[in-house]
Amino acid sequence: MFLFTKTSPVKTLFSPAVCPRLYRGLSSKSNPSEKEAEESKAQQQKYQELEKLQYRPLYLDAQATTPMDPRVLDQMLPYMTHLYGNPHSRTHAFGWESEKATEDAREKVAKLINADPKEIIFTSGATESNNIAVKGVGRFYKEKKKHVVTTQTEHKCVLDSMRVLESEGFKVTYLPVNKNGLLDLKELESVLTPETSLCSVMMVNNEIGVRQPIEEIGKLCRSKKVFLHTDAAQAVGKIPIDVNKMNIDLMSISGHKIYGPKGVGALYIRRRPRVRLDPIQTGGGQERNIRSGTVPTPLVVGLGAACQIAQEELPNDEKRVSQLAKRLIDGITSQCTHVILNGDAKSRYPGCVNLSFAYIEGESLLMALKDIALSSGSACTSASLEPSYVLRAIGAEEDLAHSSIRFGIGRFTTEAEVDYTIAKTVEHVKRLREMSPLWEMLQEGVDLKSIKWSQH
Repeated sequence: MFLFTKTSPVKTLFSPAVCPRLYRGLSSKSNPSEKEAEESKAQQQKYQELEKLQYRPLYLDAQATTPMDPRVLDQMLPYMTHLYGNPHSRTHAFGWESEKATEDAREKVAKLINADPKEIIFTSGATESNNIAVKGVGRFYKEKKKHVVTTQTEHKCVLDSMRVLESEGFKVTYLPVNKNGLLDLKELESVLTPETSLCSVMMVNNEIGVRQPIEEIGKLCRSKKVFLHTDAAQAVGKIPIDVNKMNIDLMSISGHKIYGPKGVGALYIRRRPRVRLDPIQTGGGQERNIRSGTVPTPLVVGLGAACQIAQEELPNDEKRVSQLAKRLIDGITSQCTHVILNGDAKSRYPGCVNLSFAYIEGESLLMALKDIALSSGSACTSASLEPSYVLRAIGAEEDLAHSSIRFGIGRFTTEAEVDYTIAKTVEHVKRLREMSPLWEMLQEGVDLKSIKWSQH
C-alpha cells in the first residue's frame, strides 16, 4: 500500500535533473567532457540518495491548496522561459505572443462558468477578487445605496472587507445560518432593502463544504435589484457553474484551488446588466481599469489551463471525489461512535469532509496524525487555538468545535490513501479517548450534561 509521497530535493529549472533537454540546449558544449560526465553522474546519484531519505505526509488538505496538475505546468513553462513578453507591449512580437496567450486563458476561464471573456478580470487570487467586489461595488453605489449583506460564515477576507465598509459609514448585515450551515432565504429576503447594493454569499464553504442555494439567492437578489457576489474559490472546477442561470453578478475565482498556480485568480463581473465598481488599485489601467498592474502571463496561462482541464475532468472528478468521501466517512463512522459530520449532509461539496470527534482535542488528533496532512479548519486561521467561527456560527458546542478535523479530498487522492487515513484516524481516536476521563465517565453511563463543574 502506498503510504507516503516522496519529495525531491530542490532543483532549479535549469538543473539537468529537471530539464535535461533545456540544459543541453543552453550548454555551450554539445559534447561534455569525461570529467563533466562523471560530475553529472555523481550529482544524479546524490539526488537519488537524498530522495530515498525524504518522505512527506499523505496530502488530504485540498481546501487549503491543491497540487498543480502537470498538464498545467506544461502549458506555463514556455512563458516562464522564452515567451517572456509583456502582454501590454503592443509594438513587437514578444508582446503580441503574450497578449494572445492571456486572451486565450481569459476565454478558457469564461467558458468554464458560461461567461463572456470580457467579463473576466485577472487578479492575484480570490482574496483580491473578494476585496475588489465588496469594496468596489459598495463604494461606487454609496451615494444612493449604503447597505450591504453577507453571512457570518464567509471567508475572513470578505468579513474584513465588510468591516472596512462599516468603518466608512456603511450599514452591514451579517446574517446567521441554520445549524446545517445553510442560509435561510426568508431571512435574507427580509433584510434586502432599496438601499442594499450588494449581497455576498460563499458558494461552497471552505471549512465545512456546505453548498449554498446560489441560484435561488440570485433570483431573490435580482428581483430586489441587489447585486449578488459569490466567493466560488472552493466551487469553480469542482461543481457545475453557470453564472447566467444562477443570476450571479460577481464571482471570485482562485487558481491554486483548482490545480493551477498560486498567486493568480479572477473576478467575474457581469456586463448585462452592468455592474459598476470603484477600483481599489490604480495605475496603468489594465484589466478594464479595474485592476491595474502587468498581467503575469505564465500564471494566467496556468489558470486558463487549469480551467480547461477542470471542464474536461469535471464529471470524472465529481464521481471519484464523491466515492472517496463516502468511503472515508463510512470507514470512520462505522468504527467510531460520537462522530459528527458538520454541515448539511446533502447540500455540500463532497470533497470537504469536516468531522467532530467528541471527547478528544482536535489538535491532539492532528499531532497524532502527523503522517497525514490535514487541517483543523481554514488554512488562514488554523494557527489560532480559538474554535472555528464557522462551527460556532452553526451552533456547534465549543468542545465539539475544538475537536473538528477537515479532510480534503482531491483529484489525485487515491483509495489507498483514504484507507490509510481511516485506519490511522480510528486508531488514534480510540487511543486518545482511552486517555480521556470524560470518555471513561460516558462509558460508565454518567450523563455528562447533568454535571455541574466547579471553578477554582
